[in-house]
Amino acid sequence: MERSVSARLAFRTAANTKVAMAIAAARNNGYSSFEESLSVLAGGEEVPLTEISDHHGGRFHYMEFAEPTDVTVEYSATVAGRAEPEGATLAEQIRYVRPSRYAESDRLLPTAYAEFGGLHGEELVQAVRNWVYGELRYISGSSRGTDGAVETLLHRRGVCRDFAHLAIALLRSKDVPARLAAVYAPGLAPMDFHAVAEAYVNGAWRIIDPTGLAPRESMLRITAGRDSSDTAFLSTVGGSLTLNQLRVTAVVNGTLPAEDPAAPVALG
Repeated sequence: MERSVSARLAFRTAANTKVAMAIAAARNNGYSSFEESLSVLAGGEEVPLTEISDHHGGRFHYMEFAEPTDVTVEYSATVAGRAEPEGATLAEQIRYVRPSRYAESDRLLPTAYAEFGGLHGEELVQAVRNWVYGELRYISGSSRGTDGAVETLLHRRGVCRDFAHLAIALLRSKDVPARLAAVYAPGLAPMDFHAVAEAYVNGAWRIIDPTGLAPRESMLRITAGRDSSDTAFLSTVGGSLTLNQLRVTAVVNGTLPAEDPAAPVALG
């Protein structure tokens, strides 16, 4: 499978602002070809970038601005094939079963055991996916950036990150390592960066997308972490910025695969 993705960002920084972006596709092993370009311009000049490796093949691109600056970012990539399946070290299994800022699994333990008490493994993962899909309504702009899984469950609505956080929290409550992945998602409408959950069962990571908005087989990883606090596409490390434009594209060069929600799929 060949996928072509792109992102265009325009933002204005305050003085003395340091910026970290996570918009590049993850450079994992296994792809038959991987071509990409990244251009960052400020005042018509190329901005010096520092690439920093993150977990699971993800990458930050870091830049600094001493003066208030208008910045334009253009990224594109064409990736063919699929990444090699990723395992999980013991340290990662411990990290991804703990509560985190947006996936408060400790607070949702009674809910998880009430709804999924006798389920384990793949059966549990599928049940959590279906439950979140059935319980929440997808409404653009309906949640705040500070909302976690508990708030999402109370309001019964949210966007992709909220669906993923709730699934992650419920799985961790049942001792299943789970993490959030930011992805390019061909077939998604409206197009944007997308957030899904990954669960570690039977020695492999499986994608869970409780929104059901795009076929998992076509998704392309950007980065992954405990929750959205680890996977933000744009953040400041000192200073501030105002995002003025975000445009994302993601297509499969060929036929978009059909989605079977019950099929185990690894992010590749």
